[in-house]
Amino acid sequence: MNVENTQVQMRKGILEFCILHIISRGEVYASDMLEELTSARIMVVEGTLYPLLTRLKNAGLVEYKWVESLSGPPRKYYILTQVGRDFLSDLQITWEDLVSSTQLITQKAKTNGISMVKTAIVVESQTLAKDEGTIIPPPPTSEESSNPTSPNKENS
Repeated sequence: MNVENTQVQMRKGILEFCILHIISRGEVYASDMLEELTSARIMVVEGTLYPLLTRLKNAGLVEYKWVESLSGPPRKYYILTQVGRDFLSDLQITWEDLVSSTQLITQKAKTNGISMVKTAIVVESQTLAKDEGTIIPPPPTSEESSNPTSPNKENS
């Protein structure tokens, strides 16, 4: 299995969502979309963008208009339709759910057979140190501090 192939597939999975977001900001020229997607490391191949824009147009999510250019042929600017705005709104909810779900999984670490979230949490009276996975015992009670065999008292 090749990690680069998996990374490409992950980026392709969110490409449509990112393109719709870019277009939602206002009229946008395809080369400007390509530049933003490339700088964000989402996409680097021009041949992927145009077929996707055609599919989005055919689905009624985007439309375009031709604008005369001072330095060459007319330019095609893309605009989100109302259907596209509604579609993007639904995708935004899905994105937020995916981010949340993914973080629940990826922010867990496995230490000494105990799965834990990398934030300060309390487990059976012991606090797990944030981001370190070390267990810090709670302060000793008055009974424990008077008992020399207490596990919370260091034996020097």
